[in-house]
Amino acid sequence: MDMWYTEKHSENVGITMKVSRTLFSGKSDFQQLDILETLEYGRMMLLDGLVMVTERDEFVYHDMITHPALFTHPDPKKVLVIGGGDGGTIREIMKHKNVELAVLCEIDGLVIDQAIELLPSMSCEIDGSNPRVKLHVDDGIAYIKAHQGEFDIILVDSTDPIGPAEGLFEEDFYRTVSAALKDDGIMVAQSESPFYHAEIQKNMYGNLRSVFPIVEMYQAFIPTYPSGLWSFAFASKKYHPVRDFDRKRAQNREFDTRYYNEDLHLGAFLLPTFARENIAG
Repeated sequence: MDMWYTEKHSENVGITMKVSRTLFSGKSDFQQLDILETLEYGRMMLLDGLVMVTERDEFVYHDMITHPALFTHPDPKKVLVIGGGDGGTIREIMKHKNVELAVLCEIDGLVIDQAIELLPSMSCEIDGSNPRVKLHVDDGIAYIKAHQGEFDIILVDSTDPIGPAEGLFEEDFYRTVSAALKDDGIMVAQSESPFYHAEIQKNMYGNLRSVFPIVEMYQAFIPTYPSGLWSFAFASKKYHPVRDFDRKRAQNREFDTRYYNEDLHLGAFLLPTFARENIAG
């Protein structure tokens, strides 16, 4: 019998893929977690029925939520990831040898546990073997309130603005993030699809501009996300992602990236007209 997974991206369109088996299915205090084996995209993590990561295309998301900020900030030493329990964002941060400490604050310990067991290519740096990584199973908002002025970069690797992640798109949260950053700190957050989520983006970027002097959108192609066109918000106290980008350092990086490069860094901030209109202030 053929098994197929389908996620609806709107009332009339979605994505479907053939599944060979279910590796895990369970419910935490926060959400439903499923990990499926698919024929086309390898292992795939779902939260509440929505695709979070797949083995085949996760490198795009994790490259792009991480490297633009870390190659813009001149000397990032301490980085916080809120969410991101699959571990892929921490994996990319650890490629930057100047980072002394990366903290993962994930509200749902079940996500971390199952990623370590079933998604080792992503979770390889959160298995307890790297002394530069610390894990906290905690609410991200509570954690940053207790760590004011500590971080060079905060990456908000959240789900959509429903359920546990709803508060991570509000102005009050961004003010709390700003307070947890150093005076020249940078925040990056996933900011949904420009094609399907214009209203979410309008509200989100308006909230960010109320807090940060520099706010820009950049984009990436992620096949399994709604529309395939995804975006990230770059919010900074001091450094601009284009004017202050350290192109030479990015070009001479001592590690491999499959999506990110120094040319793409600049090109990602060049937005189509409709996406500009979504976030026009």
